[in-house]
Amino acid sequence: MTTQQAANTVIVLDFETTGLSPNMGDRAIEIGAVKMDNGIVIDRFQQLMNPGFRVSSFIEGYTGITNQMLQTAPGCDEVMDQFADFIAGYNLVAHNASFDQRFLDAELQQIGRKYDGKFTCSMLIARRLYQQAPNHKLGTLVDYKNIDNDGVFHRALADSEMTAKLWLNILEDLNSDYQISMPTFLMMQKLSKTAKASVPSFLRKQINR
Repeated sequence: MTTQQAANTVIVLDFETTGLSPNMGDRAIEIGAVKMDNGIVIDRFQQLMNPGFRVSSFIEGYTGITNQMLQTAPGCDEVMDQFADFIAGYNLVAHNASFDQRFLDAELQQIGRKYDGKFTCSMLIARRLYQQAPNHKLGTLVDYKNIDNDGVFHRALADSEMTAKLWLNILEDLNSDYQISMPTFLMMQKLSKTAKASVPSFLRKQINR
């Protein structure tokens, strides 16, 4: 796996969870992911998973995932073993990636699996490219960029699909606005960490690379 790989060949993923921190005992309850090669969706992954305890009424209301739905779902370990196979060989994108990476790392550590891809964050990149957006939540950016959607949020596959569409929109805008037609994943990682004021000069330097 190399960060020099094209930024349009990635897996976009999203977790729904029992809370905010695996360090506090929270677990994943759903994983959704979209696999893209050269900007084309070639596969999807979606699975509920039973964390082994009841989820709060807040999480039920927030995600629409009920305890009844989770009762018959396979356990986290079984699902994450399958997911580790699914993401092998791909770099990874998520909206607010630090959250999803924490849960991916924690869940895979539970079963002794690792992944070879690197992460970057569509939210951090959107903050740099779309500085005029009202905020950089996924739903707001979907509206801001007029991205087709069915209004479903806070379910893992739906959010992955929306983030994938946003990601392709970002790549299109880099091409149309900055003439950067084939950014690497590494370039996107660097962009996510560039100071907002330095973004135009950073992107100008990428054009001839």
